[in-house]
Amino acid sequence: MLSTTLVTLVIFLLAALASLLWRQRRLHADLLRARAAEARLGLLAEHGAGWIVDGATRDLLYISPAALRLLGEAAAPAALAAQLAGAASTDTDEGATALVFEHLHGDGRLLTLEATATLVAGAPALLVGVLRDVSVAAAAALAQESAQKRFASMLSHEFRTPLATIDGAIQRLEMTGVDADEATRKRYRKIQSAVDRLLELIDEYLSPERMAAIGRQRQPDGMAPLELLEGAAAQARSSAHAVTVSVDGLPAHLRCDPDGMRLCLQVLLDNARAYTPEGSPIELRGRPSAEGGVELCVLDHGPGVEDDELPKLFDKFFRGRNAGAHLGSGLGLYMARSVVEVHGGTLTAQNRAEGGATFRIWLPIPADPGKSLASTGCNSDNSLK
Repeated sequence: MLSTTLVTLVIFLLAALASLLWRQRRLHADLLRARAAEARLGLLAEHGAGWIVDGATRDLLYISPAALRLLGEAAAPAALAAQLAGAASTDTDEGATALVFEHLHGDGRLLTLEATATLVAGAPALLVGVLRDVSVAAAAALAQESAQKRFASMLSHEFRTPLATIDGAIQRLEMTGVDADEATRKRYRKIQSAVDRLLELIDEYLSPERMAAIGRQRQPDGMAPLELLEGAAAQARSSAHAVTVSVDGLPAHLRCDPDGMRLCLQVLLDNARAYTPEGSPIELRGRPSAEGGVELCVLDHGPGVEDDELPKLFDKFFRGRNAGAHLGSGLGLYMARSVVEVHGGTLTAQNRAEGGATFRIWLPIPADPGKSLASTGCNSDNSLK
């Protein structure tokens, strides 16, 4: 009986020992994994330009060696903590925070740095983030803005020079044509009115600062494309033409310069009204584009465009053979295309089989909410591509 009890006790002790050994091995494996994870985190911290700021005191708690190398400093500058903490007041669409600031590198270079961070709840709350050198991107953006200002200056000059000539000539005609019949004087007044309107458009939309801002300035809430189309249609409706609006699958908001896009649609609708017979409707359509982005179209029921004139339709001062007695300077479509291209989009025209023409504005929808819509290159005539 005693021997049986001893055997049972020995078996129990051996089982307990085996269980302890198994648990010890498991704890050892967990410890090794934790140390490996810690080593990986340390490696990331060492080679990533990371930093940690106390959310309450705004003190810099940690900055990685990689961040110090990026700054060109042996130790964190005294003012750095306040600069990094400033990222907490700058919201981004992703819920993180970001701040761009300039820093004088240890070797004398002036860097443009971006601090991106996330607020981590806890006691204390921590602002954890990384530093990134965006000097090249900032220089490219500055060069792009400068190019767009030069383009706007050129565009304004191209418009103003012929308009000034026309304006001076029509004023002389009005002053010296006192004996002209009423019909002739009425034509003079219409020409003067058209010149004044174009000069107002140039002053309002084609200043270098305004054109450079299109596509660069971010619209906080965007603009509803449906609202854009309906507003243009309401302004263009008349007793001679009904203007309809149809949309399908448009995004709720479209990042663009609202005034610039209103100008484009106004030019296209004025063109459609001029060439569409009275009583015929004009259509505005909006939908997602097959190649991505969105397209806003103006469809008329006029004579269309001669095939050989389509490639030249948006050239400066071009007027087609169908222009006839319609007043115009040949600048409206060129202006509209220029504004669309500054947005990074395209403006094209094509004839429809059933008659009339379709003018199509295509605008991109960037995947990156902060990405500029504006293009960076220039065509041979300085229009952006």
